[in-house]
Amino acid sequence: MERFRYNPLVIHQAGVQGGMMTSKHPTVAGTGEAQSTMTRQQMHDFIKRRWDAYEDLDAAALAADYARDAVIESPTAGVHTGPEAAERAFRVIFKAFLDLTTTVDNVVVDGNNAVAVLLLEGTHIGEFLGIPPTGKRFSMPAVFFYQIENGMIVRERRIYDFTGLLVQIGALKAKPA
Repeated sequence: MERFRYNPLVIHQAGVQGGMMTSKHPTVAGTGEAQSTMTRQQMHDFIKRRWDAYEDLDAAALAADYARDAVIESPTAGVHTGPEAAERAFRVIFKAFLDLTTTVDNVVVDGNNAVAVLLLEGTHIGEFLGIPPTGKRFSMPAVFFYQIENGMIVRERRIYDFTGLLVQIGALKAKPA
């Protein structure tokens, strides 16, 4: 079963001159100095490798992409810092949704920033944040923002409807409109 659908043609690039991507702006986790450049191909390869790790539910490989002081904002795990915290958060998700699939609808690259528009789907088949498995499926659009310096994620922000996920898996009851 294919868990991940990735089309390299959906990567778009904005505002890049001469095929090189640079960032001169300080980041939450960065040093504030200009960071090394990544070519369009390097950024493409980085993102593709990341989605391959999602397909394999490989928390360690995903966590290895984060800088030591990376800041990750997530509706599920809150704000956490660094690769160890990221790996713990991925393991919680992967344990609860062993059949998780990720469809990449679009990726936009601008300098050392990337935005991925995704569709996440799966079945609640393991404990999730203290909620016993319900066997119910979910389908949830998501947007992940990445800021990358020196080939590592220094900031990631995930946006999705966490409350909607809880309703879909039967952990919350929705009030009729």
